[in-house]
Amino acid sequence: MLTVNRIQQAEEALKTTKEKMNNRYRLGYHIMAPANWINDPNGLVQYKGEYHVFYQHHPYDENWGPMHWGHVKSKDLVHWEHLPVALAPGDVCDTDGCFSGSAVDNNGELTLIYTGHHYTDKENDLFYQNQNIAVSTDGTTFEKIGENPVIAQPPADSAHHFRDPKVWKHNDAWYMVLGNSTKDNIGRVILYRSSNLREWEYIGVLAQSDGNLGYMWECPDFFEIGGKYVLMISPQGIKKDGDWYNNLFQTGCLVGDYNYETNEFVHGEFNELDNGHDFYAVQTLLDEKGRRIAIGWMDMWESDMPTKEDGWCGALTLPREVTLGENDKVLMNPVEELKLLREIEHNILTNAISNNYLIETSEDLLEIKAVFDLSNCNAQSVGIRIRGINQEETALTYYLDTQTLKLDCSKSGKVEDGVRKTILRADQELSLRIFIDRSSIEVFANEGQATMTTRIYPTEDRLGIEVFADVEDVRIKELTYWKLKDIWK
Repeated sequence: MLTVNRIQQAEEALKTTKEKMNNRYRLGYHIMAPANWINDPNGLVQYKGEYHVFYQHHPYDENWGPMHWGHVKSKDLVHWEHLPVALAPGDVCDTDGCFSGSAVDNNGELTLIYTGHHYTDKENDLFYQNQNIAVSTDGTTFEKIGENPVIAQPPADSAHHFRDPKVWKHNDAWYMVLGNSTKDNIGRVILYRSSNLREWEYIGVLAQSDGNLGYMWECPDFFEIGGKYVLMISPQGIKKDGDWYNNLFQTGCLVGDYNYETNEFVHGEFNELDNGHDFYAVQTLLDEKGRRIAIGWMDMWESDMPTKEDGWCGALTLPREVTLGENDKVLMNPVEELKLLREIEHNILTNAISNNYLIETSEDLLEIKAVFDLSNCNAQSVGIRIRGINQEETALTYYLDTQTLKLDCSKSGKVEDGVRKTILRADQELSLRIFIDRSSIEVFANEGQATMTTRIYPTEDRLGIEVFADVEDVRIKELTYWKLKDIWK
C-alpha cells in the first residue's frame, strides 16, 4: 500500500477516535496527539522559522503499537498546531515501525532520520533495527529515500538494540549518535559520521556503562553547552537506589570534555535530569536564538495510564531551556515564551504565613510562583498543596533539615508509588515555579536546581492553592499565581 494511503488511513482513524474521546484529563497547554497513543518526542527542529516537534505515535489504538510519527508545529513554542502524520511504517525499510529519531534542516530540505523496526519473532520480541531517512521541502509531507536503509546493521559486537539516531552538524560533517547495547548487555552510545546524510562511517563508542548503568541506553542526545559537552541518555535497567532511579527507566546526563579528532569523551557521573514520575526520552534542539531547548515524554512505561479508557494516552513536557550551572550541573527551566500562556495574574500580598494559608481558586490550568525566605527560618518543613474540594491533594514539601524536596501525588490519582523525592540545597530561599495542567504537574525549584514532572489524575473539582509551614511566621517573599490559557480549545 502506498505511504500516502497509510497516512490518510491513520488520519481517518484519529478523527473517528477523537469524536468519541472523553476529554476530562486532556491537557490545556501541552503537546498531545489528537487521539490515541504517543510516547517519545522526535525530530525537534526549527525549520523556515517554525518549531517542529514529532512524536512516536500509534494512531489506531490508545496502547503502544506499530509506531508512526505524529507531528505538530509552532511559531512560539506555546501555540501548537497538529499536522498530518509524517511517517507510517510498512515499507521494506521499516516493516513494523518508524521508531524514534531526529530532524535536521539540510539546506532547506527537512530531513528526518529514524529507526526502522523489524520483527523476526514478535511473540518473543525478537527483532532487528536499521536507520532510514525521509525528506520534505514543505515541512508537511515526507518521502522516504530510495537508498534506505542508510545504515543497515549495527557494529558486529552489538546486540539487536540499535536505535534512536540523533544527528547534528559540526564543521562540514554530519554526526549521528545511536543508542545501542553490546552482546553482553552493556548499554552504550555509538557514533557515526557522514558528509551527505546518505553514507555513514562508523567511528566507535562515544560512552558506555561501567556495569551499573543498565543494559540499553535509549534516546541519546549529544551537544556542547557552556564549553562542556553533555550526553543525555535514557538508560534501561538501572537498579533502584534509595530515592534515586525509582522509575522503571531513567533519563539523565553525563557532562565532560570531548575531542572530535580522537572521539574521546571524558565525563563525570550520571545524574538524573528530572526526579518526578513521568519524564523520559528527552530530546533537544538548538534554536535560532542560540538556546538549547529540551522536551521529554511526560509519562513512563508500566505506569498506570487512566486516560487509555478515554481514547488517548501520553503527552510531552513543556519546552525547557537547558543551561549549565555551577559544578557543571545541567539545569532546565521553562522557556521564556511560556509567559504567553498567562491570562490573569493574582499577586497575593502576604509577608508571613502561619501554618496554612489557602488561596481559593477553581482554575485547573495554573502557574504558581512561591518564594520562601529560609534565612533565620525555624521551620522544619514548608510547601504548597494543590487541593481538591474534599480529600484530594498534590503536595510539594521541602524539608529543611534533610534538604529534601518531596512530591506526593498519592492523593491525586497515583495511589501506588505516589511519592518522589530529590535533594535540593536551599540555604537562603526556596523558589518554586509550578505548572499545573489538568493531568500534570511540573515543578522547577531554585531556578532548575531540581525539576519534578508527574502525571496526576484528580477526580474532584479544585478548592485552591494552600501554602503551608510547620511553624508560624515563615516569611514569604513572593506568592503569585496565574490562570493559564487553554491552547487546544
